[in-house]
Amino acid sequence: MLTSRPRWPALLFILGLALLLTALLRDLHFGNAPMQVGQAINGVAAHETGAANVVASVLLAYRGLDTLGELAILFAAATGAGLVLGIAFRNGNGEAQAKTNTEPPAGFILRKGADLMFPFLLILGAYVILHGHLTPGGGFQGGAILAAAFFVPQLARPSSPFNERTAHWVEALAGASFVLIGIAGLAGAGWFLAPLLGTGSVGELLSAGSIPLLQLAIGLKVGSELAGLMIALHGPKET
Repeated sequence: MLTSRPRWPALLFILGLALLLTALLRDLHFGNAPMQVGQAINGVAAHETGAANVVASVLLAYRGLDTLGELAILFAAATGAGLVLGIAFRNGNGEAQAKTNTEPPAGFILRKGADLMFPFLLILGAYVILHGHLTPGGGFQGGAILAAAFFVPQLARPSSPFNERTAHWVEALAGASFVLIGIAGLAGAGWFLAPLLGTGSVGELLSAGSIPLLQLAIGLKVGSELAGLMIALHGPKET
């Protein structure tokens, strides 16, 4: 016999959704979108920060504190996934993942392909990070590419070692560097992540002050976190 479920959660959801849509539609003026903030930033970003990529200016100067929060969310997600995987493995529920250590390496073509891709992925990731203030890209995208550079060889050789201690140190130092640069901007200019070291000439590699350093810190942090997380998801190593 099927038991009836209470309908009030669904009614509350519908009511909340209706209130949200009403509030949004009431304040939206279709065909005449207010873009004062965007227009103001587009007009002064290159002059104030020296970055040709306005998105990098927004992420790492005008709303840099939000970017720090995004890094914290990524760290919390990686930590939570690691804790769940660790508990499951200790409780004996990770036997399927542990079989990864006994899997034979992939075929010759896949192994050599992974070896060939490793340096290219490293170079591409570094390029995307270091040119994030000039072209679309930056620390988040480049960090994901760096993580793939270290994860692809693990897929080809499941039993190959991965230095988790080094990855943890890189992650910690990168996160600390981001915060320290932000505090230096707060002390020097009065607001968190204020551009330092001058703006330089817009369009040149050595420009945008401290924004390339922040991109590098984000790239290293994201890369180390994602690499460790993907390898943990692939299967824990035997100790």
